[in-house]
Amino acid sequence: MGVAVVLALAGGAVITRDIWNPQGAVAQAPRPNAQPRGVPVLVALAQKKRVPLQIDLLGTVTPIASVAIKSRLETEIVGVHFSDGAMVKQGDLLFTLDGRAIEAQIRDLEAVLVSAKAQLEQNDRDLERYTELVAKNAATQVQLNNTRTQVNIWRATSSSTSAKIENLKVLLSYCTIRAPISGRASMAAVKTGNFVRPADVTPLATIIQSAPVYVAFALPQTNLPSLRTALAAETATVKALIPGESRHADGHVSMIENSVDAATGTVTVRATMPNADGLLWPGTLVRVQLTFREEEAVVVPPTAVQVSQTGSFIFVVKDGVATVQPVKVARVQLNETVLESGLNGGETVVTDGQLRLTNGSRVAPRTAGAPAAGS
Repeated sequence: MGVAVVLALAGGAVITRDIWNPQGAVAQAPRPNAQPRGVPVLVALAQKKRVPLQIDLLGTVTPIASVAIKSRLETEIVGVHFSDGAMVKQGDLLFTLDGRAIEAQIRDLEAVLVSAKAQLEQNDRDLERYTELVAKNAATQVQLNNTRTQVNIWRATSSSTSAKIENLKVLLSYCTIRAPISGRASMAAVKTGNFVRPADVTPLATIIQSAPVYVAFALPQTNLPSLRTALAAETATVKALIPGESRHADGHVSMIENSVDAATGTVTVRATMPNADGLLWPGTLVRVQLTFREEEAVVVPPTAVQVSQTGSFIFVVKDGVATVQPVKVARVQLNETVLESGLNGGETVVTDGQLRLTNGSRVAPRTAGAPAAGS
């Protein structure tokens, strides 16, 4: 039994030596030269390039010309010659009205005119004859004067009748209604067989010019000097973007209203858009990008800019260390932040992970879309 106790104690000593082996403890200790792991962050490159100085506004597409087609006569419609909503050209036949009554009046007056001209010819011959007779004392002066009066009467009758015929022909031309401008027609408010009159409130149809068109928008008065300078330098451009449409329309500023609206502090500006492809539809609400000019500037992703009590700043990464760099933001447009000062371009800036950083933090940078370290 004594021997067993001694063996047990000896075994325990061996086990204890294995557990508390000093060599095992040294193997688990940190290495004296090991570098601490950096904070994982996303980075991007600050770029120096030409960027547009522009603002985004809301605008409305308005037609340059819009004509309401109305009848000048009280008569019946006998023909409609266009499809509802069709594109028409200037001079195209739209409506035909009943002009039979006017045509009858013209024929009646033409007969009167023939009779008046015949009477005028007869009296002209009498005037010539009485003039010769009076010279020979074979007729009285009274007869000559009466004949001259008849000549004047029938000449006036012929002239008056001709004028009446011309007036009726003008009225007859109103029976044929043609498109005064090129554009898109509305649906016809009245169809064949309806009686129309000039006093009708509702027009027969409306034609709206679709190319070119205007885009009108309200410009804040603080941007008015920049626009006037851009117009003088011929650098101002306008782009109209339609919600839900990938295409856009380009144009130029054609008019600035002559006064600022004191109630809103804005001035109405109108841009002319060629709209040859019919992209802009009158009455549509569009987003207007008004570009004043292009200038050289440094841009960064909007997520790179942080704000503190002392102002805006960006974490700049160099040699694996993130340092705070104060910046001044000029403006934010689209998916870029334009800087007025603070960076020169080419710097690596942190775009995600700033909450875990302090000035001088070591970082493990990677660009967006790149796999994380160890993955």
